[in-house]
Amino acid sequence: MIDQNDFHMKQMVFFMPVEGDKLSFKNDNIVVKDREDNIKFQITCYRVFILFVVGDTTITTGLLSRANKYGFSICLMNQSMKVYRFISPRMEGNTFLRKRQYDYSGMEIGQRIIMNKIVNQRKALMNIRNKNELMREAIEKLDGHIEKLSGETMDMYSILGIEGSASRVYFPQMFNNVKWNGRKPRIKADFVNSSLDVGYTILFNFVDAILNVYGFDEYYGVLHRCFYMRKSLVCDIIEPFRPIVDYTLRKAINLEQIKEDDFKVVNNKYLVEWKQSKKFTKVFMSELLDNKDDLFFYVQSYYRAFMKGKDFSEYPVYIYKG
Repeated sequence: MIDQNDFHMKQMVFFMPVEGDKLSFKNDNIVVKDREDNIKFQITCYRVFILFVVGDTTITTGLLSRANKYGFSICLMNQSMKVYRFISPRMEGNTFLRKRQYDYSGMEIGQRIIMNKIVNQRKALMNIRNKNELMREAIEKLDGHIEKLSGETMDMYSILGIEGSASRVYFPQMFNNVKWNGRKPRIKADFVNSSLDVGYTILFNFVDAILNVYGFDEYYGVLHRCFYMRKSLVCDIIEPFRPIVDYTLRKAINLEQIKEDDFKVVNNKYLVEWKQSKKFTKVFMSELLDNKDDLFFYVQSYYRAFMKGKDFSEYPVYIYKG
């Protein structure tokens, strides 16, 4: 099992192939070659934690074998950066962990996760300079939501109700720098929502890869309901880290690193222009890499608390620094 010192040296690698590029391996390195078989890029397998492939390419069986041997995940995405396949080596046979997951039916851990998320939403708003009256009011309202969640254990619907109420307070102020009609997941109704989907997707698959290190059943969560083929535990664990993506996007819009012109509209959906994909991954990946040790430590601490059956008050909390 990987430890924190080893993880610190690991990298997220994005590969966006042009026509004729292929992925293979050579001397325990991941190698990118062009159609003339010239090497364009290579990195040792020891340093890779997850490899994102955006677009069409050829992947050799040797590379898949090395992914299993060196324990890195491969995330395949189409040109619109939608995931269609996730290949991940996992810790097999951690039956004690799985049994603990299946036996747990409480709401305490999920309530703590959502409280942590709202604390970080508040932190993200506090990081914004020149706060107006509406933003100060939003921060006060979030304080009220945090106070409610810090009390008695609630049922799932009450927790989700507070989360939804907090989001309606938070998002209009986080993106008061653009004309925006609010968060609408996955329907890509505007460039802000589409950009958030990209950032959350990268975060989701990074956390998924970390959970696989420990052998969790990612489909069995502590708050999100179990649905067919939905990785509910990943949906749970990413919640406290979502404000990283939100605040990163706000900064990128202010700096004009991400603009509405970066998208094409197809069937009323805003899709990232292929030539702009590298810019998006660079913006979000650099920020997530700055927080990768915190992500790993959170999952590691969550695993240890879960395995030892600790009180929910001893589960990890991530505090966003911005």
